[in-house]
Amino acid sequence: MLSVNTNQGAMVALQTLNKTNSDLDKTQNAISTGLKVATAKDNGAIWAIANKMRSDVGAYDRVRESADRAASILDTGIAAGESIMELLNEMKGKALAGSQAGLTASAQAALAADFAQLRDQVTSIIANAVFDGANMIAAAPNNAVSLGDAAGGNTITVNGASLALGGTIVTVTATSAVDSAANATTALGLVNTSINNLGTQLATWGAGAKRLEVHRTFIGKLQDALNSGIGSIADADLAKESAKLQALQTKSQLGIQALSIANSSSQAALSLFR
Repeated sequence: MLSVNTNQGAMVALQTLNKTNSDLDKTQNAISTGLKVATAKDNGAIWAIANKMRSDVGAYDRVRESADRAASILDTGIAAGESIMELLNEMKGKALAGSQAGLTASAQAALAADFAQLRDQVTSIIANAVFDGANMIAAAPNNAVSLGDAAGGNTITVNGASLALGGTIVTVTATSAVDSAANATTALGLVNTSINNLGTQLATWGAGAKRLEVHRTFIGKLQDALNSGIGSIADADLAKESAKLQALQTKSQLGIQALSIANSSSQAALSLFR
């Protein structure tokens, strides 16, 4: 039926053109953002999943930062402990030399002075072994604590230990001296015990440092896996979108042409009244 009130062909052409333009907008948005699911209205379920995974990736950044801080605190404690071990090794030599019978007073005094300087340096090292306000070897030691997961449900803790003079690890006291053979023998025993204790503690801290290193590596791999998963469900295939864009642009031009033809059909009604 020829009618100027109802143009069925134009309506169909307009619907097709609107659908083509809608698809074209989606394709252009995917190309500009690189995402096939950029907003919730694109695909609500996929967007929610991808958003949750992105929040986990961001949370794991904080976990890695926490592990880095804990590792730095621990590294500071280990470095200080190794320095104290070097001092103990030197103190052992001084104490052993001072335990000999028959030393001259001047020789004994020289050994005693050297020993005292080394002993007091232990306290200085402890006072300076601080990272971000934490000291793992102080008289009241802090622990190196790292977040264990993105939910904050568990932690990785490496306990600190006091390396102060006269403690359970460094048994050399603040008054230990080698000013006589007898005192030197006593000091030598304390130094040997301290060396053994400190060696065990450093081994424990070394294992803790390895655990934090493994944890940081795992978190990095986990983030890579999550990012890969996000990409697989949310990223646009740009090669595919490029081909689709070309097709839709052509389809849009044809739709405009079809609509023009459909609109011109009503003009035929005029010829009936000439």
